[in-house]
Amino acid sequence: MKIATILPYKENYTFSRAQAAAIWVCDFFKYSKYENTNFIFGNTNSKDYLTKNYINININNLKSKLSSTTKEYCRNIIHKIKDENFDIIEIHNRPLIFNFLKKEINSKYILYFHNDPLTMNGSKTSNERLNLLISLDKIIFVSKWVQDRFFIDLDIKLSDKTEIVYPSIHKINKLSKKDKKITFVGKLNISKGYDIYKEAITKILDEFKSWKAYSIGDEERKRPVINHQNHQELGFLKHKDVLKFLNKSEIAVVPSRWEEPFGRTALESSSRACATIISNKGGLPETTDHCVILKKLNSKELYKEIKKLILNPKLRNAIQNKGFKNIKHLVKNNSELIDRIRDSLIQNFSLNYIRNKLRIINIYNTGQKNFHRLYNISLGKKFTNGFIRNGHDVLEISDRDFIRQNRNIFQAKNIDKFQDYLIKTSKNYNPDLIFFGHTQNISRDTIKEFRNLNDNLIISQWNEDPIMKSLNYSKKNIQNIKNYSDIVDHNFITTHPSVLKNQNINIKNLHFLFIPVDKNIECFDVSKKRPIKDLFYAMSHGVNRATLKKGKNDSRIHFLNNLIKKLENIDYDFYGFQNKEPIWGNDFYKALINSKMGLNLSRGLATKHYSSNRIASLMGNGLLTFVDKKTQLNDMFSNNEIVMYENINDLTNKINFYKKNDNLRSKIAAAGRKKYFKLFNELRTTKYIVDLSLGKESNLY
Repeated sequence: MKIATILPYKENYTFSRAQAAAIWVCDFFKYSKYENTNFIFGNTNSKDYLTKNYINININNLKSKLSSTTKEYCRNIIHKIKDENFDIIEIHNRPLIFNFLKKEINSKYILYFHNDPLTMNGSKTSNERLNLLISLDKIIFVSKWVQDRFFIDLDIKLSDKTEIVYPSIHKINKLSKKDKKITFVGKLNISKGYDIYKEAITKILDEFKSWKAYSIGDEERKRPVINHQNHQELGFLKHKDVLKFLNKSEIAVVPSRWEEPFGRTALESSSRACATIISNKGGLPETTDHCVILKKLNSKELYKEIKKLILNPKLRNAIQNKGFKNIKHLVKNNSELIDRIRDSLIQNFSLNYIRNKLRIINIYNTGQKNFHRLYNISLGKKFTNGFIRNGHDVLEISDRDFIRQNRNIFQAKNIDKFQDYLIKTSKNYNPDLIFFGHTQNISRDTIKEFRNLNDNLIISQWNEDPIMKSLNYSKKNIQNIKNYSDIVDHNFITTHPSVLKNQNINIKNLHFLFIPVDKNIECFDVSKKRPIKDLFYAMSHGVNRATLKKGKNDSRIHFLNNLIKKLENIDYDFYGFQNKEPIWGNDFYKALINSKMGLNLSRGLATKHYSSNRIASLMGNGLLTFVDKKTQLNDMFSNNEIVMYENINDLTNKINFYKKNDNLRSKIAAAGRKKYFKLFNELRTTKYIVDLSLGKESNLY
């Protein structure tokens, strides 16, 4: 396994100035079975690197802004690793670096949080953290406290994608003889409680003349100063020298005000047999089970606890021995844990990372029953074409046709046989993605079995029917989406996702999908021609032999009747209406391309961004298309590409206008067709689907 470890910019990876993340990486690097194939990338001025596999990223002429620095750092890293085919890329403490790298490099990604996620660029907001949870293969936290902070304001509180791996220490075999030393290690500032330490230790040293106190660390800003003959500031020491000093210390103090993500100093002090006093902040209580935790964080309480340890050698020795013998976090154990996490990501990993292309099962109704009369408006067919043209392999399954063809005399539908067929097909084909739409014929148990066969399988559903508050049909449609929404990885709908707010439905990974055009389906262009008919409209759902079914209502009927009355000398060609039967297949094309203009009128109230196959057929074949303004499709198309109307009177006026201004009609229709094929062609749409399914960022417009 080949691993790239990315340190934060200017995380010092040297013996002289190693910081927390650097020490972490170094410790676990040496004990990992992947030591020889793990390459560490960072930016360090000096050259006394902690380990041999370190690669320094030199950046010249850096800009002052952090974002610019980060981008430059990432660009250099990408240049170094892009062609090296790393199995796993591990990023420490910088969500932004992950966001940059994932766009360029296909790999498994682990992000390590050493600090509070809510303070970091790229993870401050709940949406940013949710996107990280979705996109990353694993997130590792240095403490439960850090993990809890990550899940604040998220609907979920845990995930199988997350793990706690504590900073760890090497166990020493022999306990050094102790001196009467009290030691503080850390930044000499108020957030670390150094002012509390100053007041308490001054009083202690005045009272106990044989004891001495030491401060290890630095602080360039204004800080408390301890003026006492028995106190000494040692400044910044190398990590190994800090540990040596702790070996000789009786008592260590960590009175931090700051919510420590973990508190490595407390772990190191306890493991070196110091009677350790800590505050109850952040992850500090998780460092050791054998310490003194301050009940109140003030100098009086700290003084009391130090004095107690000095006066009670038996208590002090008991705490020291227990900490020394029962180290809570050992490097060897946690290094093995990290390797197991790495193995779990690669062991069963999806073959697409080897093939670079996916195997996709596309499940939808191909319409064999009706002799493929819907081929020209089949969204499933467009998906298949797009996937294949993007280089993926696709296996199509028509759920309704299979069930119909396998009926027996005792069952109306042989559902069980279909489930068995799906499972055996999935086992043989080993897909990377199962993509299905408009079916309720797949059982939830079958979806669970898919995952048992392949832990890395991605399952997504799509739905193209309208989702409108005013339409009873939408209630059933929403329920159909909901039936699978909690057990699939991604949900794609052709209406703006905001319509599902306040619908008592919680759908994860909900994505907007605009109906695509296909170069081999929307293959005509009438924008430059002069067809005989003026206006085209066709509908089929809800009607039978061009008349409404008994007890059914369709607001479109009323709208069309009123529209016809208002039009002036418009030669319209309407189907599924006024006893003119619906048309299908090639007959649909013959009528469509015989018209200059088309009406994009859908059932129910016009809804934000709702797209149907109708608009793809109209605009994709070069008809000037009229769309209700309330759809807000002007977010995608300008007035020079589509005609938006406000009401039936406005629509009437615009139809009459473009009837008289044919050159302008032709110009707008051509621009609209060009724009549609640019934004929502089958190649771009299916790439968008695949990218989102693989956890990458992607946009359609």
